[in-house]
Amino acid sequence: MGANGSSISELPENEYLKKLSGPEAISENDPFWNQLLSFSFNTPTNSAELKLLEEAAVSVCKSLVENNPRTGNLAALIKVFLSRTKELKISAECQNHLFIWQAHNALFIICCLLKVLVCQMPEEELQLHFTYEERTPGSYGSECEDLMEELLCVLIQLIVEIPLLDITYSISLEAVTTLVVFLSCQLFHKEILRESIVHKYLMHGRCLPYTSRLVKTLLYNFIRQERSPPPGAHVFQPESDGGGLLYGIASGVATGLWTVFTLGGAGSKRTPQQEESSPLANQSLLLLLILANLTDAPDTPNPYRQAIMSFKNTQDSTALPSPNPHAFQINFNSLYTTLCEQQNSDQATLLLYTLLHQNTNVRTYMLARTDMENLVLPILEILYHVEERNSHHVYMALIILLILTEDDGFNRSIHEVILKNITWYSERVLTEISLGSLLILVVIRTIQYNMTRTRDKYLHTNCLAALANMSAQFRSLHQYAAQRIISLFSLLSKKHNKVLEQATQSLRSSLSSDGSPLPDYAQDLNVIEEVIRMMLEIINSCLTNSLHHNPNLVYALLYKRDLFEQFRTHPSFQDVMQNIDLVISFFSSRIEQAGAELSVERVLEIIKQGAVALPRDRLRKFPELKFKYVEEEQPEEFFIPYVWSLVYNSAVALYWNPQDVQLFTMDSG
Repeated sequence: MGANGSSISELPENEYLKKLSGPEAISENDPFWNQLLSFSFNTPTNSAELKLLEEAAVSVCKSLVENNPRTGNLAALIKVFLSRTKELKISAECQNHLFIWQAHNALFIICCLLKVLVCQMPEEELQLHFTYEERTPGSYGSECEDLMEELLCVLIQLIVEIPLLDITYSISLEAVTTLVVFLSCQLFHKEILRESIVHKYLMHGRCLPYTSRLVKTLLYNFIRQERSPPPGAHVFQPESDGGGLLYGIASGVATGLWTVFTLGGAGSKRTPQQEESSPLANQSLLLLLILANLTDAPDTPNPYRQAIMSFKNTQDSTALPSPNPHAFQINFNSLYTTLCEQQNSDQATLLLYTLLHQNTNVRTYMLARTDMENLVLPILEILYHVEERNSHHVYMALIILLILTEDDGFNRSIHEVILKNITWYSERVLTEISLGSLLILVVIRTIQYNMTRTRDKYLHTNCLAALANMSAQFRSLHQYAAQRIISLFSLLSKKHNKVLEQATQSLRSSLSSDGSPLPDYAQDLNVIEEVIRMMLEIINSCLTNSLHHNPNLVYALLYKRDLFEQFRTHPSFQDVMQNIDLVISFFSSRIEQAGAELSVERVLEIIKQGAVALPRDRLRKFPELKFKYVEEEQPEEFFIPYVWSLVYNSAVALYWNPQDVQLFTMDSG
């Protein structure tokens, strides 16, 4: 690109920026604005350049904050932008590059300045800066009291109304980015913002009627995954009609303002990351997640969340009119396809969670799909690579599985989908396995990883709940999945014995100790016994509901039957052990009768015959194992910092000084 590090750092000394931020008021019709806005430059994307741009903006803002109460130049710049947006739709249709180009540049400058101002001052002070006018120091006129609201409203209009073309891509992206910047005041507060001037504008007044259109457009931006046009596509090409005008203006300021950002940047090559990704899709998704997680106003529920909760499928002709004023329709097939393709990013997984949890139309549609493996496999891959993922991404993936396993139809159908050669599963070659068995394998692996590393009770609970929900519908379990279920039980059994031994030793030493505090082994024992109980209930549920469908599980159970001996008489497990004990003794005796030195195939044959012969009424019935995901109270305490950590880490062309961020610690993203 045309700007290198040193040239960006020279921006504070630039004469045009000095004039904008200086003590002299500039009227809206001054030719200065044409000169200021005639630059062409590829937005910096690497962190070093973004950091330099931020430092340059901080320096310009320092002077602007000092002089703006007398000059009103910030309001003048915003009004220049607003006046140019009135013709944007026509400009796009007429391919008027110059007009769109200058409007984009105005918004780019506004966004850079706002980003610094939002970080450096309270919202009330920022709002005042929108109201200052030239006439008399510190006074403001009634007609522009709501310039902030007008800017917010125009940004939303720009996003929803301007057609997405090569020449409008940059300004559409800049509008989304500026809304993210407006809302970024949350980053600089430790506590969750429940009342905010920007929130109020977005949830009431002139912005409110655009709620459903904004949500719909942001979703479609995500669905389409439009890549950014080649550098220079939004700028005049030399052969285009108005080329002379552009180059005339550009050359007129070439020695002045933006020598650093001249047209040299227009022909530069894009990086492989830029080739593969869509900045607009990414930024739109982040804005959508921010809006969806705004807290409700005291008098109004969050309209953006309402829109996300209630939209319907365009293919659904039976859709009744929704009582929700923010309802709309969208193509569910396209949404499903994109969600399946994008699960490698935290934000796409968080969107999938939000839709499954909050929108019953989406959940019903997804559960009815006959290609659920396209959605489930990427989620399993997230869990499989648990070591490389942040804990929040793993939680979201796990909760998605838990929500899906609440549905009996899902639990049945996953055992009918046969997969071949799962390349990312490296512990063992899986040439052919059902989606259900693979799901069990990955969830058990997550539990084992958690037991040895993170020891997070929340993770354990959700993993076990998903297995429990599926257990009554286990069908034709793969021999490896059956082995892993019993291996996990073996691991838990060893852990139980170890903790029991530690507790006993601790008790002995306490009798002769000097009164120093001892580890709380009783609590550890309690936790491990809860998990063992749950595993026994899962095995029991499978045996009582689908014994004849799972010879491999019975085989694994018999092979490791000694494991269960110690729990037969244990008061916490006696009831749930009855059926397991009965199955072990019933099949053991049939195998003994068949003689010694039996092959695996012969044992499985005996098990299949025995499953038919075992009277069902001999197995004691237990209540069905069913767990439902419920969001914790005040979910915003988890989700708002999480969303903003995603914005901080993955927003396109946005850099915040980590020392300014208060909402989360740097390692929580």
